[in-house]
Formats: sequence, structure tokens, C-alpha cells
Amino acid sequence: MRDNKPSRTALKVALNIVTLGAKPGMENILPPGIVQASQELLLASGVVGPRTISLAGSRRAVSVYEAFDWMLPGQFEAFAHRKAFFERQVRESIGDGANQVLVLGAGYDTLGWRLAPEYDEVSFFEIDHPATACLKSKGIASMGKRKNLYLIAEDLGKRQLAKVLNDNTSWSQNARTVILAEGLVMYLLPEAVSKLFRQCAEMVSGGSRFAFSYIPTGADGRIDAGRWTGLMLWLQKLVGEPWTWSILPEELGPFLISSGWEMAPELSGKPGRHGVEFYAVAAK
Repeated sequence: MRDNKPSRTALKVALNIVTLGAKPGMENILPPGIVQASQELLLASGVVGPRTISLAGSRRAVSVYEAFDWMLPGQFEAFAHRKAFFERQVRESIGDGANQVLVLGAGYDTLGWRLAPEYDEVSFFEIDHPATACLKSKGIASMGKRKNLYLIAEDLGKRQLAKVLNDNTSWSQNARTVILAEGLVMYLLPEAVSKLFRQCAEMVSGGSRFAFSYIPTGADGRIDAGRWTGLMLWLQKLVGEPWTWSILPEELGPFLISSGWEMAPELSGKPGRHGVEFYAVAAK
């Protein structure tokens, strides 16, 4: 995260969702309502204007994304699958008795805003850096607040997650919770990732789950984003949001156990790589 600057990655992901809405067949993958809600949020927050939304939602934008897909093969469509995966984890977890949802590094994601009215007995919490979260709060206020959606503007690099959550009187440490870290952990330093998973385990009850995506480590010990890894690492560093964490898939289980979680492959859905990422679910 660039100091006091809204996340470019969060904006890119939201615009990708708008563009995917113009790609034939994606309506069968993307969660219902996500494209329209993303458009409304970006406009209401003042992050972009109508012209940008119009361009992002055009077939021409689809062609541009597909033309550059060689850099990260499959990643463009993978954003749709990723959104569907995380929403499925939330719905399944609520069906299993969860009454709390925590979205870490929420960016301009609309899951909480869309699902809060449907699950009015569930509390939805989102945490993100103030530079991004304050813009999002402005947009949510314009779109219509949800009584059970709590937007928290906080830099978790400066304050511990436990203190941030305990400051919110609506948070329950004894509740069954589903935690989401979508496209987040690769931007954290190794020690920060370990701390995050440990703190999350301490802040929820048994029966909770933690869904996340990650980029794997390659045979050479470096982050493996495919053939053009070096170029992508350089580009991410250039925009001030470098990828700094990865893990070998076979080492993920021991890592989670050391952090207070266990692998839950039965909850992960389709195995394997999606674009440059793997999806995983841990259970407590």
C-alpha cells in the first residue's frame, strides 16, 4: 500500500468485475448483482466517473483484457471465479451456523453490502486501510447503509486486529465466523501473514472458517506467477503494491496448523490453480 493513497489494486479488481460483466458467459459465474453494485459503488465513492465505467463495461475493454492475458494467463476470468468462490464460502458458512462475516482488505468489494439485507441476523464487518475505506464509506452512504454492515477504516500494520475488532461493540469473539482474505496475503510480509492468521484464530469460535487466495512459491523459491513472474513482480513494485508472500501448496497445511487452523479441502471447491492463484479454506 502506498502511503495514504487509495489502493490501485482494489480499483483494478472492481473495474475487472465491471468488464467481466460485458463478457458473454460470465453471467453464469459472477454472483448475481455484483456488476451493477460495483458500478454504483465506484461512481458513488467518486473513485471514477461515468466515462470510465462506460469504457470498462464495453466489449472493447474485454478485448483489451484478453489481449494482455498472456502476462497472467487465465487471471482475467479468474476474477469471476474468485468472487464466486468467496461468496459461496460465505453462504455455505452461514448455512452451517455462522452469524459473523469478516472481510479483510475489502477494497471496493460489494459482498457485504449485497448480502447484509438477505442475512439480516448476520453481522458483516469489513476492514481496510483508511485511504481506501473512507472512499468506500462515502459510496456506501450514498447507495444506502445496511444496519448490519460495519465498515472499519484501519491500518492493520499499525494496530493489531484484536484491538481493532474489540473496539467495535458489535463484534463477538465467541461467534462462529467466516473470514475472507481475497487477493490479500500476497501483499503482506511473511511475519505479517503469520500474525494475521494467528490473530484471526484468537478472535473467533470453533466451527469458524477462513477462506483466502494465495500465489504459490515456485521450485526456485520465488513467487510463481507463471512465465512472466519477473515482469509482474517488477510491475507490482512499480505501482507501490508489491507481492511479498507466497507458499508451496504442500507447506500450507503445516503453516495453518502452526497458526491455529486446519486445512479444510472439503470446503475449497474445485482444486488447482485459478489464473495465478490458489484458493484455500481453513477451519477452526
